Amino acid sequence: MTQHTRIEKDSMGSLEVPINALYGAQTQRAIDNFPISNTPLPPLFIKALGLIKFACSESNLELGLLSPQKAAAIQAAAQELIEGNHLEQFPIDVFQTGSGTSTNMNANEVIARLAHQKTDVEIHPNDDVNMSQSSNDVIPTAIHLAAAIALEEQLLPALRHLVNTLSRKEDEVKGIVKTGRTHLMDATPIRLDQEISAWRQLIEDNIERLQETQKRIQRLPQGGTAVGTGINADPQFSNLVCANLSTITAIEFEPMPNLFVGLSSQDSAVELSGQLNVLATSLMKIANDLRWMNSGPLAGLAEIQLPALQPGSSIMPGKVNPVIPEAVCMVAAQIMGNHTAITIGGQSGNFQLNVMLPMIALNLLQSLEIASNASEVLAQKAIQDFKVNQAKIEETLATNPILVTALNRIVGYEMGAAIAKKAYETGQPVLEVALAMTDLDETTLKKHLNPALLTEGGNP
Repeated sequence: MTQHTRIEKDSMGSLEVPINALYGAQTQRAIDNFPISNTPLPPLFIKALGLIKFACSESNLELGLLSPQKAAAIQAAAQELIEGNHLEQFPIDVFQTGSGTSTNMNANEVIARLAHQKTDVEIHPNDDVNMSQSSNDVIPTAIHLAAAIALEEQLLPALRHLVNTLSRKEDEVKGIVKTGRTHLMDATPIRLDQEISAWRQLIEDNIERLQETQKRIQRLPQGGTAVGTGINADPQFSNLVCANLSTITAIEFEPMPNLFVGLSSQDSAVELSGQLNVLATSLMKIANDLRWMNSGPLAGLAEIQLPALQPGSSIMPGKVNPVIPEAVCMVAAQIMGNHTAITIGGQSGNFQLNVMLPMIALNLLQSLEIASNASEVLAQKAIQDFKVNQAKIEETLATNPILVTALNRIVGYEMGAAIAKKAYETGQPVLEVALAMTDLDETTLKKHLNPALLTEGGNP
């Protein structure tokens, strides 16, 4: 032992711990055993552990299993974690024991020591802080709890803000007709507000999917203890913990109907990750549409101009890039990769316990966080203030030979194809070519080739 360490003991013996560390021997063993990624579990997960320990101590108090003095001491310490303090005391690598036992004991040790420091009450990490619990139900509960908080407080509000921003943009550009595109090639006209309405609906559908999954994420396995049977926990413990967590967080939690499921599988986490995977595909589609529409400004589509946020090149003066859509696309790719890892993790439920819990927690919470932030940034820094280059849109639309599609029912597909081909070859407007190649008069042609009418469906 040096002046910088102290001796701590656990069931395996004694070892040195940094003198100012709030954790004890079990945490130190995990720090020593897993020098893998230098990536600890995220702050929201630590907050969730604090919430669980707070709610469990209150439940044990209500059951008469924990004295008021000990419950108050544990809750005072747990509140410190809930408020985001002492994150440096949770250094254990995410790549650790698959149950997350090391991190649960990390929380137990930190809370026990903090509780003693704050109240002078002797608190045991296992007997008191971990009373009626096991790492095997605490860590799965923390995954659900942290994800539920992120979903309710971060992601869903961010997506609603994105929907509102898109809706306002729809109103702003209403009536602007542009060339539609399929296969990246010119197609029949579409209004810009119609195009944006598709983006809005994508996000609204994602909100609906997430809300459907939300009810399963808010079912908690706390009370299953070691294997799901609830050994060492009162039969009412699960209900009490969920009720207490509901009060603390203002999010409605309830026990899982089958606690064995909550310990042995992570299907609800995989489901939520799957919904985030869908959201990622939607965000990437919107972001890429914005990139294409902004492309140029001289040699691209140049239909819109995204806000100029920063210089785009270290060598080409004046170049400005679509940095927000690019960032959103990278977020989408990361979420897709996280989903693959979470899916593999979800398959690792061996008998009564899933053994990839910390990795699932890390990736799921990262996906929730970056999806929330990317949605906010996309709304605020790309969609809200982009400008429409109406002159460019009208120029392209006026010379689009695909307008001839509207004449199919009058002149037939073959004649329509001939008109389009001639218009492509000569660069003439379709109206002029159709006047020369058919017996239709100008009034009739103008009626049928009106781009605005073509966006309404049916037959002009």
